[in-house]
Amino acid sequence: MNVQTNNDFSKGSISSNIIRLAVPMTLAQLVNVLYNIVDRIYIGRIGADATNALTGLGVCFPVITIVLAFANLVGTGGAPLFSMKRGAGKDAEAEAIMGNSLTLLLCFGLSLTVIGLLIRRPMLLALGASEVTLPYSMSYITIYLLGNVFVMLSLGLNYFINAQGFGQTGMLTVVIGAVFNLILDPIFIFALHMGVQGAACATVISQLTAALWTLRFLTGPKTLLRLKPECLRLQAKRVKQILTLGLSGFTMSVTNSLVQIACNSSLQFFGGDLYVGVMTVLNSIREIIMLPINGISSSSQPVISFNYGAQLYSRVKQAIKFMSIMLIVYSLAVWGVISLFPHFFIHIFNTDPALTAAGVPSMHLYFFGFFLMALQFSGQSVFTALGKSRYAIFFSIFRKGIVVIPLTLTLPYVAGLGVNGVFLAEPISNLLGGCACFTTMYLTVYRKLKCESI
Repeated sequence: MNVQTNNDFSKGSISSNIIRLAVPMTLAQLVNVLYNIVDRIYIGRIGADATNALTGLGVCFPVITIVLAFANLVGTGGAPLFSMKRGAGKDAEAEAIMGNSLTLLLCFGLSLTVIGLLIRRPMLLALGASEVTLPYSMSYITIYLLGNVFVMLSLGLNYFINAQGFGQTGMLTVVIGAVFNLILDPIFIFALHMGVQGAACATVISQLTAALWTLRFLTGPKTLLRLKPECLRLQAKRVKQILTLGLSGFTMSVTNSLVQIACNSSLQFFGGDLYVGVMTVLNSIREIIMLPINGISSSSQPVISFNYGAQLYSRVKQAIKFMSIMLIVYSLAVWGVISLFPHFFIHIFNTDPALTAAGVPSMHLYFFGFFLMALQFSGQSVFTALGKSRYAIFFSIFRKGIVVIPLTLTLPYVAGLGVNGVFLAEPISNLLGGCACFTTMYLTVYRKLKCESI
């Protein structure tokens, strides 16, 4: 089977097409998570000032999240449009969308560098840096911002590799960056005694390598559609379509940051540092168990988009059904395992008896009904894949901004719930947000996928 046929999502089994992309995507995300964790382990072992250095690095994370949010804004907006045009046989327009996306990534990257460098000191102080940790934060973020364009290119353009069905190549983009980072971190941090500056240099060089790899592939002979100089000039209509559709993923990243701020604030007030630590562990566990959910939903999007563009609506419905069943079955299984073995998961990150005693009941509350999260991801993925930007943006805001944050701030005051109210906000939001999103998707999209466009 040649490459063109193998990457034609209108051919072959829907489940095979999705799984073929899901496996490398999930592995790539796993590698990404692992090397971020190892990064923190290295910084935590640099010597007497390790704690302050690690805290300084932690203060930088919201800034890094914003950089990633802009990369996702372009990637999650451009890739579904690209897939729909490719499915409709409009390859020239698909290449134009990819070219415009590259230009947007460069513009956003350079703008964030300039703005970030100008306001980095007051920004870091506002995010929680003290006079002790500020030097470490400044050292790291300065170098990171100087190279953030490479981060945006490697992440944002990788969506277009996966959208063409090259899941293994997309995985290599992440693996290349991760391997370089793992090798360079100890060299810069310990051998060259550069501390947090060394960690930042290792990250930037690793992402530069990944970005060059991505550009080389998308301009080379092995890709189906290529980046071309004539496609780089921005066109207002395309830019509007890309950014409008990408706002869903962008909004989700921003609201995630706001939720974390609300959680930490409430937990600090009602439970102190211990419960802030519990939430850190629960978020770490969640980050790991969410990898297959992200992998399955992300790999389903290009398959859905391609077949929708090709007007093969029965295959679109098959893809939606397969994705939804997979996500629900997986999340049910994970919920069961977490409920049965909470101590095991907590001890991966911390074995302190007090934290474990507080963490086990909190974990049961936080992950209760976890399978309902699958409904949110299924509906959200379909809206994004089909270019239904208004629905995608609304439900990104609805669960986090309209449900989670108000509940996180108010439930602790209800019937003396205290910290339990903070942890209960998550399952309640999964119920309300997940059911609302999936039901809306079923009624407005799935049922209408018959013989004509919706």
